[in-house]
Amino acid sequence: MGRYVIRRLLQMIPVFFGATLLIFLMVNVMGDPIAGLCGERQCDPATAAQLRKEFGLDKPVWQQYLTYMGNVFTGDFGTAFNGQEVTELMAEAFPVTIRLTIVAIVFEIVIGITLGVITGLRRGRPVDTGVLLLTLVVISVPTFVTGLILQLLLGVDWGVIKPAVSPEAPFNELLIPGLVLASVSLAYVTRLTRTSIAENARSDYVRTAKAKGLPRRRVISRHLLRNSLIPVVTFIGTDIGALMGGAIVTERIFNIHGVGYQLYQGILRQNTQTVVGFVTVLVIVFLVANLLVDLLYAVLDPRIRYA
Repeated sequence: MGRYVIRRLLQMIPVFFGATLLIFLMVNVMGDPIAGLCGERQCDPATAAQLRKEFGLDKPVWQQYLTYMGNVFTGDFGTAFNGQEVTELMAEAFPVTIRLTIVAIVFEIVIGITLGVITGLRRGRPVDTGVLLLTLVVISVPTFVTGLILQLLLGVDWGVIKPAVSPEAPFNELLIPGLVLASVSLAYVTRLTRTSIAENARSDYVRTAKAKGLPRRRVISRHLLRNSLIPVVTFIGTDIGALMGGAIVTERIFNIHGVGYQLYQGILRQNTQTVVGFVTVLVIVFLVANLLVDLLYAVLDPRIRYA
């Protein structure tokens, strides 16, 4: 296990540098950040030259990247064009998005896996057909439509929730936004769990466990569910980073000032330091989540061994 973890950590290094380099290059070619900083008016040439020198934009792109990566390893993600440190923006945004992601993941695990197990054990029955149709509808409806409808009904018409989340964004205010954020992924988790349960229910080891006279609950929890959760865990693990980085629509609808909001503002204002800094952290989240998912395989299936 130790060798495997070390090998995976070493593999993460080139992936990290490759992903950050790609993002850095893409952000630097999406437009002139100095022009975006000056707004609708064209910058004075002297002012533009001074700003380029101040933010290091007068250097070649490869040199800018090396300087940026050198600063990253010291904890310096640069300064936004408004003069605020990017680390300060992260300190404000990431806790909010982490809470929102936790709520979304809990919905995926509790509701998605529960519905998947129920429908997988009752394949072809009315409850299975109904859940399949429901998940198909959820997948077909865009997230922004679901969010706006729930916000209008629950927040404006019925007054059950606040239409917008407060700046503190406590867990109780993030339940509906978390459900909206997790809606599509929840539907996929349900269908993935259903398929995996239905396939493994016909396996030899399940029939053997039943033939031994083991209780049905133990057969499902100890034998069937653990092996069936491997593809589900893979999906949820990779979905963590996607939820954190893809919450732009949900955060805009409910006025949540999280990672998605900051990325949107950074792209809108062509603020390269903010965009690259936030994406760099999201790359790390993706890599760590994938490593944890691989380690969970051995917990779910004892047959899996890492050398």
